[in-house]
Amino acid sequence: QVQVVESGGGLVQAGGSLRLSCAASVRTFSNCAMGWFRRAPGKERVLVAAVDKSGGSTYYADSVKGRFTISRDNAKNTVYLQMNSLKPEDTAVYYCAAAERPIAVLPTRYDYWGQGTQVTVSS
Repeated sequence: QVQVVESGGGLVQAGGSLRLSCAASVRTFSNCAMGWFRRAPGKERVLVAAVDKSGGSTYYADSVKGRFTISRDNAKNTVYLQMNSLKPEDTAVYYCAAAERPIAVLPTRYDYWGQGTQVTVSS
């Protein structure tokens, strides 16, 4: 059974940094696109960043461009989200997801989801 487990969330002051990690027990991890999504209170889940199966192509939501960086280590079946210059509006539950396809942006294209990790940015 596939497991997707996020870690690294927490409470940070505005301007600070956090690094989220996601370990996915997908046998074909190196063939999977990986994505980070977030859901803020009262809002829909949205894509924050995505990376293709090789790590060579990335996608970012406009709201995080220049501040967040997605990366992956296929040898460790792990994807990361480095979050810098955090803002209170980044407060949300962050979800990691895996898609059994080379690249994916839409949440409906993702096959496996983690339980989420809370990120809270105080002003």
